[in-house]
Amino acid sequence: MSDVLKVEKLDGRIALLTVNRPDKMNALNGEVRCALVGALADLRDDDEVRVIVLTGAGDRAFIAGADIKEFEGATPVQQLRAMVRGNIYSAMEDFPKPIIAMIHGYCLGGGCELAMACDIRIASDRARLGQPEINLGIIPGGGGTQRLPRLVGEGRALKLILTGDMIGAEEAGRIGLVDEVVPADELRDRTLELAMRIASRGPIALQAAKESVLAARRMPLDEGLKFERGWFALLFSTKDKEEGVDAFLGKREAHFTGE
Repeated sequence: MSDVLKVEKLDGRIALLTVNRPDKMNALNGEVRCALVGALADLRDDDEVRVIVLTGAGDRAFIAGADIKEFEGATPVQQLRAMVRGNIYSAMEDFPKPIIAMIHGYCLGGGCELAMACDIRIASDRARLGQPEINLGIIPGGGGTQRLPRLVGEGRALKLILTGDMIGAEEAGRIGLVDEVVPADELRDRTLELAMRIASRGPIALQAAKESVLAARRMPLDEGLKFERGWFALLFSTKDKEEGVDAFLGKREAHFTGE
């Protein structure tokens, strides 16, 4: 547990991670990044937790970007070391369990990149998103130039990155940067309802589904199809597969155990 990161378990199967720097609009600094990496390492081995929800404290920002004070006077070597040591973006993308970003207020720079490293993004209708790094004379460094084009297309990504403009939640939803937009007062309930629905599914199948979708991004089609077939066949060795089939044929709700 860290002062800059709150970790709560909701109904056992959901872990809510809250970046807790509301006075700094939850800006990412080295302490936050390391705390997030550490929390994910703990939750990876927690068999009870099946879904992660990430958000920011207060009502002003999800994460308003990197803590710019850490950039002042930093040398290239120092900056590279800091990025490798606390590479939360890859840690989140490669995490075996689904991660949902619950986005309110400002979601900018490193915060937007962190949201893009999550699997699903649910945004308040008051959210504002963007990659404003160009205004500092730099470019996105947490995957923005790589994940953003994959989500919204190269032209839209370049427009956001080259102008540094912010867009509202409705526009973000229209171009595919976020997956769902809901009224601000419904954001928490809707996000947790989705998290609970996903958590009711078999945890091994959830991991297989996430890894297979990521494979589509990283492999040629023929290799990705082979990867998918491997997971599909392997799941036939699980008790969850037997439970799912039996529940379907018996017209009852399945109860998955992760075995």
